[in-house]
Order: sequence, then C-alpha cells, then structure tokens
Amino acid sequence: MEHTAHLLRSSRLPAFAADAGTVAATSPAQGQGTSALPRWDLSALYNSMEDPAIRQDLDQAEQQARAFASRYQGKLAELSGAELAEAIRSCEALEETLGKAGSYASLLFAANSSDTAISRFSQSISERLTDISAHLLFFTLELNRLDDADLAEKVRDPALARWKPFLDDTRLFRPHQLSDEVEKVLLEKSVTGAQSWSRLFDETIAALRVTLDGEEMPVGDALNRLSDSDRAVREQAGKAVGKVFAENVRLFALITNTLAKDKAISDGLRHYARPTSSRNLSNMVEDEVVDALVSAVRQDYPRLAHRYYALKAKWMGLDKLEHWDRNAPLPGCEDRKIPWDEAKQIVQKAYDDFDPRMGRVITTFLTHPWIDVPPVPGKSPGAFAHPTVPSAHPFILLNYHGRTRDVMTLAHELGHGVHQVLAAKQGYFLSNTPLTLAETASVFGEMLTFQSLLDAETDPARKRTLLAGKVEDMLNTVVRQIAFYDFETRVHDERKTGELLPERIGEIWQQVQTESLGPAFNFTPDYSVFWAYIPHFIHSPFYVYAYAFGDCLVNALYGVFSEGTPGFQDKYIAMLEAGGTKRHRELLAPFGLDASDPGFWRKGLDVISGFIDQLEQA
Repeated sequence: MEHTAHLLRSSRLPAFAADAGTVAATSPAQGQGTSALPRWDLSALYNSMEDPAIRQDLDQAEQQARAFASRYQGKLAELSGAELAEAIRSCEALEETLGKAGSYASLLFAANSSDTAISRFSQSISERLTDISAHLLFFTLELNRLDDADLAEKVRDPALARWKPFLDDTRLFRPHQLSDEVEKVLLEKSVTGAQSWSRLFDETIAALRVTLDGEEMPVGDALNRLSDSDRAVREQAGKAVGKVFAENVRLFALITNTLAKDKAISDGLRHYARPTSSRNLSNMVEDEVVDALVSAVRQDYPRLAHRYYALKAKWMGLDKLEHWDRNAPLPGCEDRKIPWDEAKQIVQKAYDDFDPRMGRVITTFLTHPWIDVPPVPGKSPGAFAHPTVPSAHPFILLNYHGRTRDVMTLAHELGHGVHQVLAAKQGYFLSNTPLTLAETASVFGEMLTFQSLLDAETDPARKRTLLAGKVEDMLNTVVRQIAFYDFETRVHDERKTGELLPERIGEIWQQVQTESLGPAFNFTPDYSVFWAYIPHFIHSPFYVYAYAFGDCLVNALYGVFSEGTPGFQDKYIAMLEAGGTKRHRELLAPFGLDASDPGFWRKGLDVISGFIDQLEQA
C-alpha cells in the first residue's frame, strides 16, 4: 500500500527489520573476533522488550488516536489554516510515538531474527501499530478530499505554510486513493498479508545454514567467501550457497509470486500504470526520469561492465569468469584485514577533511553505541542505517569482515546517518527523504573515503587495486542494481499472466545477468537461484534503482565539488538538512544540476567509464 505508507512512515517497519538482543559471538570477523566489535544499545528507544514504557506509550497513543479521530474526522474542511496546522502537528506527534515502538521492534528483529521471542514481539508490535493507525487513517484521506482553492487559501496562513511540502506530497496520491472503507480494510489486513510474507522471508534467510569445510555458517558468512583471494574457496562457497538456495527455491518462489500478485492487486485497485509507478510516485520522481536512467545504464552495459570484466578476466588469466569470480580480489592484491579501529580512523579522516561539521556527526556515531558491527548468527545480512525518530537518533547495522569493501560500507552507512541526523530538525513528517535522494549522502561519503585512500596511496600497484575496487563498487551500485530493477520488472510483468515456476524465475535472472555483466562470464546453472536472497525484492519492490540514481547523481555532484565550486560544503549540508521539504529539482538547482536533463545521467556514467579508461592504460 504505497499510498498509505506515505503517512504510516516506513521507518516503523523498515525493509531490514531487526533486534539487538545479546547474541553469542560465534562467527569471527576477519582480522578481529566479534567479541571485540561493538553492538548497539537501543536504550534511546526502550530498555528491553519488557520495558513498561512500551505498553504505556502505545496505550496512550491509542487513547490520543481515538480522541484525534473524534475531534477531526469529517471536519477538516471547516478548519482554519492555523487549526489545520495544529491538527497536522498533533498527528505527527502521534505518528512519532508509533514510529519509536516500531523502530525498536524492527531493530531487535534485524539483529537476531532467529530468536522466537523477538519474532513474536515484533509481530505483536506490528499488529498493535496497525490497530492504532486505523484511527488515524482518515486524516490523509480527508486531506486529499479538500478543495484545491480552499486549501491554497488556508496555506496562506504561516502556521500551515510550514506543512506545505507534507500536504503536497500527500496529495500526489489523490488519483490513487480508494474509499475510506477499502483503505481501512487494506491497512488492517496488511499484517496478515505482505508483512507476514516478508517476515517469513527474513526468518527463513536467518535460519539457513551453509556447510563449508565441515562448518555450518549463516548465508551472509558464506557469501562473504565469494570475495576470498583463493579461487577454490570462492568456487566451493558459490556452489554451497547455490545448493542451499536450490533446496529452498520453491519457498522463495512462492513468496515472490505471492508478493508480486499482492502488489498487482493493489496497483490495479489504485490504477497505477505499471508496477514501478507507485514506487516512483513515493520517490517524488517521474516515470520518465527513471526510464531515462534505466535506458542510459542499459545502453552503457558494454562500455562499463562488459569492458571492465573483460579486463578482470585477462588480469586473472582466465578465458571466462564464473559468477564466484565477480567480486574476487585482483591477483597480487594485498588481502590485508583492516581492524575496526583503523576503519573508523579512515572514515573519520575522510569526513573531517571534507567538512569538520560532518566530521563531528561522524564522531558521535563512532564513539557511541549506535552501530551494531559484528557478523553473528541470526543477524540480518548486509547493512543499513535506520533513522528511527527525531526524538532519538539513527542506528546502523553492519556485518564487518575487515575488507576494504567493508570500510566503504561503513562510510556509506555513516553518510546515511549524517543525513538522518541533519534532517531530523525538520520533524518526523518532513525529515524523511525520497529514496532517489536518500542514497546521495551515503554514496558521496563513499566517494570521499575512496578519494582519501587513493590520495594517500603512493604505490602504483596498490593505486590500481584501489581504483579497480572502486570501479567494481560502482558497477555493483549502478549496473547490478539496474539489472535487479530489470529482473523485477520482467518478473512482475510476467506474473500478470500466471504464477512463475522457480525455473522460469531462474531463467529471467540468468538473462539479465548475462545482458548486464557481458560475455566475460560463464554463468553455471547453480547461479540461477541467486535471486532468492535479495531482500529488496521482498521488502521494497523497485527500490533498487535508487542506488543507481544516487551513484550517478553523486558522480555529477562530486564533479561540481572537484571543480572547487565556492560554498559547496555549505550548499551540500543545506541540502541534507532540507530532508523531505524539497524535491530533487530544488535540491540540485544550487549546484547547477538537473536530473531531468538527458545529459545528466551521461555525466555520471562517464565518471565510471573514465576510471575504466585509466585501468586500461595502467
């Protein structure tokens, strides 16, 4: 329910739901045992699942929600501008209380989704939030029924003018709004529909174990071995992961088919033109802008991925790469494990050198228990930054293995964290940034860290390794994510004519991987099930193009910075502080950039191509 989700903030139940219960440190991070790596402390939200403040907050929120409905339902058109502003402020305060409880349950679940008590707690919170939210559902629906001229008159009041971005964003969904009764049914049934299937996916992934060298390990640890310098280790890991996914592929296919059909039903009811339209609308970006991005990247597959991986195959002395070679370190690359303390210093310096104001925010994250670092059983794979609520602070989840890529991931998530901290002053409703801009600060942070490392490196061979690593990261962010988007599009389009067999989903996966990565690869049959573990397909359909959007945007933005544009840091921080109060056109205008310009995406892709040019000449 993309429309309802605009009010019912995604930060309550994020794509990567989670927990921070104590977890045994049994999965060693490379170069450092997990017992030495910090875990987050969620007490800024609640002290434990048994904290009486949770029940007190939700009981009070329910009473306030009922009173809110009694006071305002059916009466918004009669309110003055100042009175409507007060109603929005009251609703925001209520939503923040719900968001705080939802964030806590989600973070708990992410840190240990194997714990049945945490799973039960997370589900119970989700159900309680849905029940309370039913009393608030009328608000945005009724806002959307206000007459345009009447609302324009109300917004002349300075008290309501502050909320104009919220009103504008909410009213974008007017053409797709259903009757109050239908919206209420869809909201109440969501906890037994898509949310339940997402939970099943999370718990299944967390419970899966891959056996390597007689040792059972979580999927995330096995996937990490695909970056090992020993090709035999990578091959063994690739085949073992493929075997586990294949054994469970019918379940993953059922989840995928069910969620695709669920989305198709909702999209049909709301009259969205195509499966991605609801995502684009929630991102405040036009279908045509996304189409231009996707088209530009797909046209550049040969100039980017095909060309780079042909180089990599030559460097590795191989006629063909296998899928387990994609993230392999280059021959002669020093596979040094980077201790956590050193990783913190690297990223801290990069942000400090760019602007001390951002450096101070980074210091806060790195010196407080806001980051959950070690890879441990039951923990959500990958990484994320969760904004929680403005009255608390963001939290970051990592799975740190000590590689250069992990340092870049830290820089990436801290970029999100900085963005979330700076935007928090806009409040709960206005701090949320559309996905198309949500990746800007994170990818920019990666670029700052990369350039800092590259500038400090004096050894030519090591510089080439760093440059190649950056190219691979950019290809993973741009080419791979657009291929993911293409895969989703084909699956959702084909699902309209009936359920897809696991084999057919695998065929689509192999097709898009072959097209995007190119002739340098020989994709073995076991790779056909590697679509199964991508969480974005489950939690946030069509989210993935936001990564490519952000990377190309940042490439263009970093170019403006590199040119020595006066006042760049001030403009950049102001952009982050704006949160969700402005759209991409307004935010990029001070930098002379326009994402609707057909040449905009070419600028971003040219940066990647230029790096590959340097590698060809090395």
